[in-house]
Amino acid sequence: MTVPPIPSRVPATATPDGDGVVIGDGPVPVDAYIDFQCPFCRRFELSSGPALAAMVIEHRISLVYHPMNFLDQASTTHYSTRAAAASGCAADQDRFLDYAHELFVNQPPEGSAGLSDAELAALGQAVGLTPGFAGCVARGTYLDWPPYVTARAVAAGVNATPAVLVAGVAVPAESEAIAAAVEQAAARL
Repeated sequence: MTVPPIPSRVPATATPDGDGVVIGDGPVPVDAYIDFQCPFCRRFELSSGPALAAMVIEHRISLVYHPMNFLDQASTTHYSTRAAAASGCAADQDRFLDYAHELFVNQPPEGSAGLSDAELAALGQAVGLTPGFAGCVARGTYLDWPPYVTARAVAAGVNATPAVLVAGVAVPAESEAIAAAVEQAAARL
C-alpha cells in the first residue's frame, strides 16, 4: 500500500507525521492502533482504557491513538472512517479519550450502517464537546485523515486492530502486558 501525502488538515493534537493523536507527555511512547467498528478494539478500550488513562495522568506514558478505517467494508456507510474523522474533531477540543470511549460504549454492530453523523455529534455533546464539534463532523473536516492513518500503519506492519506498541515493540493489547512493558521501557531510560 502506497502511503498518501499527509492530508491538508489533521487534528490539532496530531503527531508530527499526522498519523495519530497524542495524549500525555510521559517518557515512554505507547501507540494504540484502533478501529471504532472493531469489536476487539471495544473490548480493549473497555478493559484497558482506564489503565492507559491513569498512566497518562501519572506522566508515565505518551499515548498515541491511531484511528484506522480497516473495517469500512463492514458498514454500509464507511462508519470506521466517519467515526475516526469525528474523533479528530474531538481531539481538536482535547477530548479524544472521552469521545473515543463513548464511541466504543455505543459501538454499532458490524454490517450495519453505523451511527449517523447526527448520532456521532450527539455523542460529542454527551461528553461535553462544544457546538463547534457538530459542525466539524457535519463538514467532514477529517474524512481524508483515517485513510492516511491506515496507510501509514499498514506500511509500518500493522495488520490488525487493536495493536499496541510500547517503545516501538509490539505487546499484547491488554493492560497488564502494556503496564509491564512500560515498566521495562522506563527502566531503560
